[in-house]
Amino acid sequence: MQERNANAPEPRSRQLRLDLLHTFEAAARHLSFTKAGEELFLSQSAVSRQVQQLEESVGAPLFERRHRALALTEPGRIMRRAVEDSLERLRDAAARVRSTAVRPHVTLTCTPGFASFWLIPRLAGFTAAHPDVDVRISATLDLVDLERSGVDLAVRFLPSAQGQGPLLFEEEVQPMCAPQLLRDATRPLKAPADLERHTLLTVEMQDAPLTVDWEPWLRLMGLPGLHMAHTLRFTQYGEAVAAAVAGQGVVIGRLPLLADLVRQKKLVAPFRSPAASRRGYCVTLAPQAAHNPSARAFADWLQAQPTPRRN
Repeated sequence: MQERNANAPEPRSRQLRLDLLHTFEAAARHLSFTKAGEELFLSQSAVSRQVQQLEESVGAPLFERRHRALALTEPGRIMRRAVEDSLERLRDAAARVRSTAVRPHVTLTCTPGFASFWLIPRLAGFTAAHPDVDVRISATLDLVDLERSGVDLAVRFLPSAQGQGPLLFEEEVQPMCAPQLLRDATRPLKAPADLERHTLLTVEMQDAPLTVDWEPWLRLMGLPGLHMAHTLRFTQYGEAVAAAVAGQGVVIGRLPLLADLVRQKKLVAPFRSPAASRRGYCVTLAPQAAHNPSARAFADWLQAQPTPRRN
């Protein structure tokens, strides 16, 4: 009888197929071909056939088939421990491979207004300089916990005295409207008192007066209150600005956020009396961003952007 070469490959009929091992592991865990089939989207008979193929491959019975029950044999218990260990090692290896394959990325949280009017128009500059970095922007009014959420950095809109990082710019506010509104001779906009003939465009905030976003400008003008002919309320600042561009009323303009719209002559400031809101936008890095070069590069890029000129 010819001896088998120890270095020769195992006959194909004796090689262990991964799909059979996966089916065996489910059957051994449930001690049920039916439940294993439900988990693997296979029929009970298909699970039974695959287990039989594995038993033929290893040359030993792996289960005792009892009446409406299964039990592992001693070879079955040995195989279960080995298969569970091997599958766990495969899962760990796959997780390590996935982590090394992740592209460089940065996640930023900021207000919707900052994202729409300031960040997005300039974002192409960063992506051109860092084409391999994926950028995710979470535009929300919620104060996100950077460490718990896994967000790399935030641009916070806060009172200037409470800045939590480098200040990008401080904010000034003044009424703004579409140019065609200024050309309406029936409702001139030459003095603040003329606002009474126009529609107020405002962002509705919980437990705050309608004109809360107008307050810094109203204080500067010495106006005790603002009473306009009509009111349109919005949930987002971008919606109020869009209505102003469409000529539907007067919005409180935030500079330099809206500087591009002013430069493009989509919005004008009828009174030329900006007021400092004593608030500004600052950059806050999360603790984990220290290990993310892309996040640090994004923060540096933000701070290097020129502040739009106030017209």
